[in-house]
Amino acid sequence: MSRDGYSDLLAFIHVAREGSFTRAAAQLGVSPSALSHAVRTLETRMDVRLLTRTTRSVSTTEAGARLFERIAPRFEEIDTELTAVSEQRKKPAGTVRITTAEYAANTILWPKLSKILPDYPDITVEVTVDYNRSDIVSERYDAGVRLGDEVAKDMIAVRIGPDMRIAVVGSPDYFDGRTIPKQPQDLAEHNCINLRLPTHGGLLPWDFQKGKREVKVRVTGQWIFNSVSPIVRGALAAQGLAFVPDDLVTDHIAQGRLIRVLEDWCQPYTGYHLYYPSRRQSSGALAVVVEALRHRDRPVKTTRPKSGSTS
Repeated sequence: MSRDGYSDLLAFIHVAREGSFTRAAAQLGVSPSALSHAVRTLETRMDVRLLTRTTRSVSTTEAGARLFERIAPRFEEIDTELTAVSEQRKKPAGTVRITTAEYAANTILWPKLSKILPDYPDITVEVTVDYNRSDIVSERYDAGVRLGDEVAKDMIAVRIGPDMRIAVVGSPDYFDGRTIPKQPQDLAEHNCINLRLPTHGGLLPWDFQKGKREVKVRVTGQWIFNSVSPIVRGALAAQGLAFVPDDLVTDHIAQGRLIRVLEDWCQPYTGYHLYYPSRRQSSGALAVVVEALRHRDRPVKTTRPKSGSTS
């Protein structure tokens, strides 16, 4: 049935319920003559009389009564659902599932979302730490978090963190009796704490850049972890050198617990972005999460994006 057909049905329902074209027209905000024309058009299309009209009243015929009893409740259900959706947009509700790396979960998602969720008691956020770069559509996530250069082109991407830098650090006890590395190749003489990449099972190479020179170093050491938190712990315990996001170790460096080396070889790279399919935008709960996570500071100029360095 065409859109006009549904409008004519709605007109019939109001007239049948009110028993009057005048009262029904007042409810719908149209003229009685327009309402009468709509009902006559419906009767012509169906080839059946639905209403009996007299100068004093309007009543349904047997066919009209049957049609009213069958379709009026369904139109009421539609109205109820439309109202519910409208109310949900006014008061966002539902679960937002996000897949992310541990570092972004701890340093971006938790600090930002924990501040706003008390104001939205009907929103639930489910965060899954996952380094396998899941397909958020097939695995039914509402959104994912990746470095900016890793987001697929067909996704909507929103920057949620500033550009980042890597820091190479070791404790004073570790450097006691050892030579401070001056260039990336010097790391071959050091005990380095490695990060295992879960996607391919390999170890994360340590990427460096100075001017136009780019160096990728495969380091070795006694410890291998699959997340950054124990790597920082190992560096603090003088177990080796760590290659981690610098804001994880800023306080340790400032308080002398860690020493930063090769700083001139560690350039900024693209920060984290929240990404999601465009069809998810209709979710009021997701809209709240996106706005809460959105990064509003002016980003640092990027020298070269790197992939996977903060898994």
